[in-house]
Amino acid sequence: MILDTTYLLPLVRIGIERDLLAEIASHRVDLELADCGVSSISIFELQAKSAKLSIPAKFVTEGLQAIEDGFRVHSFHDPDILGISFELRKLIPDYIDAVIVATAAARDKQLLTEDSRILRAKGSLEKDYGLKVSSFREILDSHRSTTNR
Repeated sequence: MILDTTYLLPLVRIGIERDLLAEIASHRVDLELADCGVSSISIFELQAKSAKLSIPAKFVTEGLQAIEDGFRVHSFHDPDILGISFELRKLIPDYIDAVIVATAAARDKQLLTEDSRILRAKGSLEKDYGLKVSSFREILDSHRSTTNR
């Protein structure tokens, strides 16, 4: 499963409402870090957001190291990913988001995101690329339904 950049924000001490990584660490979802990958463009996006919010470089460096150590990182300039990202521009105009979606389409066939535009396009993404798109809420609900049986 490829994670959208949003889920990486806590690693550089940017608070978010739904902290997937904390949920994974406390076993409240049926995911392991080993199941998760990221696009290398997410690393750039994380740096850019951190700089914009004046997060100290020390925290950013630590967060980026955690990503390198804990996740499969896929190169955003891989030819397969690049080709799909160009195709996706019609559906997803934000190029960074298109690259993240393309990474999932080319590598894992699963994407976890909170991006409303991507979530609205999930039917097309599944039909055209075989990509399963989910949100944190869907993952959490799925875990609850399996543990309540």
